[in-house]
Amino acid sequence: MASEPKPAGRPAIELVPAAKRGEHWWPVALAIIVVAGLHVILPARYRVQPAWVFPAVLLTLLAVLIAGDPGRIDRQKTWLRLLTEIVIAFITLANLLAAVRLVVDILTNNSLYKSNPGGLLAVGGVIWVTNVVAFGLWYWDLDRGGAAARAHHPDRNPAFVFPEMQHTDYVAAAWVPRFIDYLSLAFWTAMAFSPTDTSAIKPWAKLLMMLEAAGSLALAALVIARAINIL
Repeated sequence: MASEPKPAGRPAIELVPAAKRGEHWWPVALAIIVVAGLHVILPARYRVQPAWVFPAVLLTLLAVLIAGDPGRIDRQKTWLRLLTEIVIAFITLANLLAAVRLVVDILTNNSLYKSNPGGLLAVGGVIWVTNVVAFGLWYWDLDRGGAAARAHHPDRNPAFVFPEMQHTDYVAAAWVPRFIDYLSLAFWTAMAFSPTDTSAIKPWAKLLMMLEAAGSLALAALVIARAINIL
């Protein structure tokens, strides 16, 4: 006698609750803390003044975010999303201010770096690294509505196609990109000035990657050329 067919199982991704799919805060928190520290070591001309304001504001907002969504990132609250974007925008604007001042100093032959190519490269490196983190945070926050939305809707229409999404045999069924994936995307966009193993498929994502690549290229070219000229 033939046995009755078993009902089809639900997709594995549906069996994983959002609370377990959500990301841990510590990678994002660590990146923000590193950015705060890097900003503090910049020369006074390139920092937000007074020097304590930038790290104090960042760490305070970060603490509020973690308190509002403790554990894994899975709470879909408008105020949490808005506060996250304020943090990223604050980092972006502070770094943009530093970058603009550095470019002005390079183009006007500021005496600050007349005999100090190492100092110039150090400042340029800090700004470059901060820029990578800032764009990584933007990609992480904007893709599929943010980390909390990805935890609840992992199959939502993505803005980026990661290799893991094309090679599903090598990852868990419930795989969704994490902050480290977006940070890697930002790093390679800044280093290679082009997409590497991850493709942007939404217009805003393509424009954001173009902006990052153009800014990284301009900054690197100016800083390195000026440093060589000093030597």
